[in-house]
Amino acid sequence: MAAIVGIGAAALLLAACTAPLPPRPPAEPPAAPAAPVDTPVPADAPWLHPRSTWQPAAWDDLPGWRDDALLQAWPALQAGCARPAPGWLALCARLTARPPADDAALRALLQAHTRPWRVETPDGADQGLATGYYEPLVDARRRPDARHRVPLHALPEGLDPDRPWWSRREIETVASARRALAGREIAWVADPLDALVLQIQGSGRLRIVEPDGGVGMVRLAYAGHNGHAYRSVGRWLIDQGELAPTAASWPAIKAWAQANPRRVQALLWANPRVVFFREEPLADPEAGPRGAMGVPLTPGRSIAVDPQSIPYGALVWIDTTEPLSARPLRRLVAAQDTGSAIVGAVRADYFWGWGDEAARQAGRMKQPLRMWVLWPHGGDG
Repeated sequence: MAAIVGIGAAALLLAACTAPLPPRPPAEPPAAPAAPVDTPVPADAPWLHPRSTWQPAAWDDLPGWRDDALLQAWPALQAGCARPAPGWLALCARLTARPPADDAALRALLQAHTRPWRVETPDGADQGLATGYYEPLVDARRRPDARHRVPLHALPEGLDPDRPWWSRREIETVASARRALAGREIAWVADPLDALVLQIQGSGRLRIVEPDGGVGMVRLAYAGHNGHAYRSVGRWLIDQGELAPTAASWPAIKAWAQANPRRVQALLWANPRVVFFREEPLADPEAGPRGAMGVPLTPGRSIAVDPQSIPYGALVWIDTTEPLSARPLRRLVAAQDTGSAIVGAVRADYFWGWGDEAARQAGRMKQPLRMWVLWPHGGDG
């Protein structure tokens, strides 16, 4: 989030494989808005953006538009209006001054003050890909013990973001690299694959058990990385002939690691990128991590997008399906995050939340997608 910067499980912890956990971290600085959103909105002509074309659409074009429980999207809309995108200031003021009482009232407000645009690729394709991501929850300790021996580090001092630093392998094997990180440990976890997932997602929650038995919860937020390119461990297992491309899911990777403990180190070293964190208090356990837009993500109602296709802060109607099924998933969401694997016009990473069920859903999601952007009339709210 640079966003969970980095917020998909998808593309792909497994890179070119079937069940994604996305490489996050993504682009470190929030990307620029997708288009000249302060220019007049076309009336009935396509609206061109750097990586997408928006085609004028009608409300009846949105599958399931009248069936969504729209008020469930209100927390995401409210969060976005705390930092309104260009073109949204007036409408955000209207919406937050008098919150709608029910789904019908919010639907009427949006239909009165926005218009839908179908998102297409520059060559006219309106079909794309929906993946999922989540916020990991991992048990940790403040000090290493017999089980918890994998450190999670804060950003080293003097790290130059423009120059590659020590790789993952070097951090574990080169004495000067270890010295550079001495004292930067935030916490320790038991499973190196849990640490890897936190780094891929770019953020997470730690359930920290204290020596006296007390339990506390903190959030790890993305602080930077070591300047090396992300490499998929799923792709490495496929290339090694250990997993078939159709079987390279995250549960399969963990099962392989349990069956091959002596090769786990080689698996981890296949990805030279290391992500560093900063610790944040978890004041509200119901609030999601901050996405690239700088606002907390809402489970089931926030998505990561390519900001060169859809600007942060836009409301989006998605037409996709539940993971590994044909059950429709059609709802209003807010574009509030990005990720390094989230590139292209019709592309979204759906934020499932946190916990075991969110992890399962995110890791299985790789579904067909269509998208419509809801944008204020005239582009100026």
